[in-house]
Amino acid sequence: MTSLDLFSNLDSEPLSSDISQHATLFHQFLAEDDDALLSDIRGVLRHSPLRHIQTPAGHKMSVKSSNCGEYGWLSDSQGYRYQKTDPMTEAPWPEMPSLVRNKAIEAAVLAGFDDFRPDSCLINVYLPGAKMGLHQDKDETDFTKPIVSFSFGLSVNFLWGGFKRSQKYQKFQLQHADALVWGGNDRLRYHGVQQLKDDVHPITGRCRINLTIRQAG
Repeated sequence: MTSLDLFSNLDSEPLSSDISQHATLFHQFLAEDDDALLSDIRGVLRHSPLRHIQTPAGHKMSVKSSNCGEYGWLSDSQGYRYQKTDPMTEAPWPEMPSLVRNKAIEAAVLAGFDDFRPDSCLINVYLPGAKMGLHQDKDETDFTKPIVSFSFGLSVNFLWGGFKRSQKYQKFQLQHADALVWGGNDRLRYHGVQQLKDDVHPITGRCRINLTIRQAG
């Protein structure tokens, strides 16, 4: 993660666009705070390092992952789940940085979700070639709470599908400092990320960093 040593700020104002009924993309929402947010995440990763996790079927995910907050999302032979301790360190996950939490709540409120109390932040780092297949986020206890996704670094094509994996999906680009929020009737839509193309971003280098902030408990 040495690529996180370089930072800069962007000056453009955030713009929003509706992806579907209860999904909103806020362009450049994090631009003024990207330096501080990435510094906070770098601190988290010093305590709970990135690792490749495996699906219950034994396949290694192409992204590297870690967590912060009260709960961390995990996958292994025991299945998909949240738990309060990092199996690598056998310690509680690092505390979610206050700036991450506050920006997630702010984005959720702007998207129309007032009662969001995030307690879990999944950190995924994509190197060129990494991707995330179409999936639902359904390991949480309360589906009335939204999902907030922050993007940093290289741009990637995001897949926004229906309520079955076989349904057609639309595709749009997530760029550095974008925030995407979805919930309500869209909460259980299938979504994913196309393979990351090789390039260099002036802030993160050859990678994309994604934070997925949820209310898990």
